[in-house]
Amino acid sequence: MMKQLVLAAALFGIFSTAALADDRYATRPPVVLSPDLTAPWINQLGGGTVRPVVYQRPVVRQQQRGLFQRRVLRQAPQAAPQTVSAINPGIPSIRHPIEPQYLPQMVDYDTQEKPGTIVIDTNNRFLYLVMQGGKARRYGVGVGKPGFEWAGAHKITRKTEWPDWTPPSEMISREAAKGHYLPARMDGGAENPLGARAMYLGSTLYRIHGTNAPWSIGSAVSSGCIRLRNEDVIDLYDRVSVGTRVIVM
Repeated sequence: MMKQLVLAAALFGIFSTAALADDRYATRPPVVLSPDLTAPWINQLGGGTVRPVVYQRPVVRQQQRGLFQRRVLRQAPQAAPQTVSAINPGIPSIRHPIEPQYLPQMVDYDTQEKPGTIVIDTNNRFLYLVMQGGKARRYGVGVGKPGFEWAGAHKITRKTEWPDWTPPSEMISREAAKGHYLPARMDGGAENPLGARAMYLGSTLYRIHGTNAPWSIGSAVSSGCIRLRNEDVIDLYDRVSVGTRVIVM
């Protein structure tokens, strides 16, 4: 009798193990492929015709399902659209929107100033480079914030590519009082507030320069300097020379 019970228990164990094994592999979790067609394994299928890009790892969310877990891939958030910087080729730069009126454009411009003169309309946030035939090349600019407005006529006395920045002591003290601590000096580069180019006005501390904050164009945000997008200040820089007359009004 005892031998029969042992034999029955053994047979039951064998059949139950097989049943569990069959149940485990009868229904397999579906394979979910990434919708990102630029994933590295897709690039391998394309041979040399597909150019690899930076691949963002998808977020993996674990879901409990019975005795097993199923991995579900969820597409990672898309990064802001990027372009290759025309200023630093090979370095990605995020494209910032700008209102169309602040993009460089040729306009009719009635003035008594000679061609080659720069006229800056701080109220409307425009810089005009006077051209022949009643025309001007117009750029959008950022200007001095309330309390830092000024007007006058100067000449460009110096031009510098990728200028370094030495904040005036008054600015350092003013910003420190607000909890913003400025460096004593900053080398030129993409993070420098003066941007890609600077044109110095007379013997003043004012400059026409680029910016590391292109979204500020069209606003009154500076300490008196006139700022343009980096691509625009490069264009202007190449069109003017030391001695150019600049009128700020």
